Amino acid sequence: MIHIKSPTEIEMIRRSGRLASETLDYVGSILREGLTTKEIDRLVHRFILDHKAVPATLGYKGFPGSCCVSINEEVVHAIPGSRTVKKGDVVKVDVTTILNGYYGDTTRTFLMEPVSDLARRLTMATKMAIDLAIETVRPGSRVGDIGAAIQGCVEKEGFSVVQEFVGHGVGVGFHEPPNIPHYGRAGTGVRLKKGMVFTIEPMINAGDWRVRILADGWTAVTSDGQLSAQFEHTLAVTADGCEVLTLSPAEREERARRAESPEALDLKTAKP
Repeated sequence: MIHIKSPTEIEMIRRSGRLASETLDYVGSILREGLTTKEIDRLVHRFILDHKAVPATLGYKGFPGSCCVSINEEVVHAIPGSRTVKKGDVVKVDVTTILNGYYGDTTRTFLMEPVSDLARRLTMATKMAIDLAIETVRPGSRVGDIGAAIQGCVEKEGFSVVQEFVGHGVGVGFHEPPNIPHYGRAGTGVRLKKGMVFTIEPMINAGDWRVRILADGWTAVTSDGQLSAQFEHTLAVTADGCEVLTLSPAEREERARRAESPEALDLKTAKP
């Protein structure tokens, strides 16, 4: 059963989502060459606890980290450890906070400059794809509209959509119905209703869409060793569209600038 959230529940999810986005702002301020993913995890853990919340991933089905830090060919769910951040890396940090019992879930890709043209194009195409997907969300639209928008955007750029992992309902629980595939056909799937809250979290690969899981049982990597990028937001369906619940103030300003002059976006030079 899909849980339609009340205005009070959405406000509580909004607060948790705000903290999750602020956590990623914090990651952006401390991320530097030489940090291990374990050190990033430790800093994220302390930041979340200092804000009277808890990290949802810690202990979830045995996961040992307070966030996921996935680098380059690591697609998602990488366990924090000894891997060191280097110049040129594509670093994905996935944070889910539980604040007063409510979940906020978001992921951001950080580029460790200088990066390759491929890394920049891949990251910007992923950001464009999630933005286009968000624009489809309104009462009466369908889950397939979300996937079709993402798939059409990234395949046009020569990239591929990971199919093994999907977005999901969130808020009262970590993972709720419905599933939100990031590929598919417009006009198909579950019809969206006001009060639904879910994530959109496309994982986009530079090469083949397929992934494999490492021996740790968690870390997913690209099957061909090529780069992967990801962005994720939690959003609520409103009466006439949707509200993104995990946008930081800086992200809101950046989205507004791009909305005013989308023709200025150059996938080779724009910064995510």
